[in-house]
Amino acid sequence: MNDFHGRKAIVTGATRGIGRAVSLGLLERGAAVFGLYGSDEQAAQRLAEECREHAPRLTLVRCDVADYQAVQNWYEGFEAEYDTVDILVNNAGIRRDQLTALMDRESWQRVLDVNLTGTFTMSKFAVPLMLKQKYGRIISVTSPASYLGFLGQGNYAAAKAGQIGLTRTLAKEVARKKITVNCVSPGFIDTDFIGDLTEEQRTTYRKLVPMKRFGTAAEVADAILFLASEKASYITGTVLEITGGL
Repeated sequence: MNDFHGRKAIVTGATRGIGRAVSLGLLERGAAVFGLYGSDEQAAQRLAEECREHAPRLTLVRCDVADYQAVQNWYEGFEAEYDTVDILVNNAGIRRDQLTALMDRESWQRVLDVNLTGTFTMSKFAVPLMLKQKYGRIISVTSPASYLGFLGQGNYAAAKAGQIGLTRTLAKEVARKKITVNCVSPGFIDTDFIGDLTEEQRTTYRKLVPMKRFGTAAEVADAILFLASEKASYITGTVLEITGGL
């Protein structure tokens, strides 16, 4: 699990929260990391500065995973230079919460485009590169919202449920080629992704968790790194809950 030397890993949403923790974990274990991020240049710069000792193995790229053509163009350049890829972590995600009856169409569509269509597009172009070597690991970050249905998260819940369906289907399609496809499902993780919650909301949600605390990005990253490792060779089509018992 601890050795990713020689592996090439693509991580979306790579510069903040869980994606940042995954990127750091892969770099520390010897992988070359290609980190995609949406728009936060400051977060990208902070990660680059933090990882100066790993600079030759870290490439940060601004790319909207919801933009099919942009993703395709990036993969074409990647394939021309590197030919294959070993690991894909679909971590990019956004929330635009609102009660379903009040939600505007753009908020619905954008959340699905980033969370679900982004997972499809990134995976679609990664699979042929993995097929070349008959090896690969795809891990997507979903959410308990997919089945718990938190108020105001109809768009987010639909996208995350879709990720699980896509994962289980793709896992069957590529299993014979030694490519595994799995999800991790983090509960309340103490990152800026839930930074917009009020203190009252944080207290309420914390009480829902049997362990009575929020998780950390590092705890989720450890699970992702295991699924990305050679040790997880017989695990595919699964959803690993990281929720503190939620």
